[in-house]
Amino acid sequence: MAGMDLLDGLVERARSGGRATPDEARAVLATGDGDLLDVVAAAGRVRRRYFGDRVKLNYLVNLKSGRCPEDCGYCSQRLGAGSGVLSYTWLQPERAAEAASAGVAAGAKRVCLVASGRGPTDGDIDRVARTIAAIRDRHPGVEVCACLGLLGDGQAGRLREAGVDAYNHNLNTAGERYADICTTHTYADRVSTVDKARAGGLSACSGLIAGMGETDDDLVDVAFGLAALEPDSVPVNFLIPFDGTPMAGRWELTPQRCLRILAMVRFVFPDVEVRIAGGRELHLRTLQPLGLHIANAIFLGDYLTSEGQAGRADLDMIADAGFVVESAEESTLPAARRAAGVPVGVGPSAAPVRADLVRVRRRGAGTDLPPNA
Repeated sequence: MAGMDLLDGLVERARSGGRATPDEARAVLATGDGDLLDVVAAAGRVRRRYFGDRVKLNYLVNLKSGRCPEDCGYCSQRLGAGSGVLSYTWLQPERAAEAASAGVAAGAKRVCLVASGRGPTDGDIDRVARTIAAIRDRHPGVEVCACLGLLGDGQAGRLREAGVDAYNHNLNTAGERYADICTTHTYADRVSTVDKARAGGLSACSGLIAGMGETDDDLVDVAFGLAALEPDSVPVNFLIPFDGTPMAGRWELTPQRCLRILAMVRFVFPDVEVRIAGGRELHLRTLQPLGLHIANAIFLGDYLTSEGQAGRADLDMIADAGFVVESAEESTLPAARRAAGVPVGVGPSAAPVRADLVRVRRRGAGTDLPPNA
């Protein structure tokens, strides 16, 4: 059993800005289902200390889909994938701005611009700059995060000049097993890109994917690898095992396991934005609202190549769970909080999922918001 002493100690330390040790993180992951509500409640106390009752909404705009030369084993857009996802080249700026407007109108505070591929060319950065200008023309105050792959020297600075606020590049899994999921680039390449993003003045967004056959030790290793990079946002993805990828048919996660992973991440990142990302609906299922008591951010609507929960259902879930959507006027970037020296927002085993429940995202599917592409 977890033991209330462990959880109380983690909460007390986190409320003062300290994080769990690796051994404590492993202990959280090793808790049983009988302790689950205690674990969620303890993580929830930390979440409310720094983020109150607010949920930050993020909205994905897929600028370029498919045709990726990388061989990441989890990805439906990988080299040679037979997943049948929608594939297209760069969206025109106005079309991307139209897609972004759908999310902003529904309450999204951050627009995440994503493009498949190994990394951006200088011409790609010019395209992204034009897209950001079109978005900001409609929504001057919206946060913009870019996710364009591996960055070259000087590219982070150019993105910053173009109006990018944050850069997402996930570490995904522990360094020692990275070659098990990808051979066309390395864990060190990913670390380097996050470092370049931060050095270029961008807020670092970097997280993990659970459900790829990793052990508890692997999860703890990637969590502390992320901690060394000091990200401002940590997205936690749960594997969507697309047909046509090496990880097709891999259904290892239960809702209870997902909640323990989220809690472990929260105790390692007490005052950092923790976002429930891809796979939320498939793996947390009816326990999604409990995830909101641990994480303080989610994606609204669809993901890159798979359908998400309908946008209206996301908003209803947030309200029904007693949370509110974070407004554009509320500043919650951890870097700003740390600079000010005060917390922001202080306030009040299931059966495996069938593979046929993975819905490949196609034009207009899976949300009552306009499609991203």
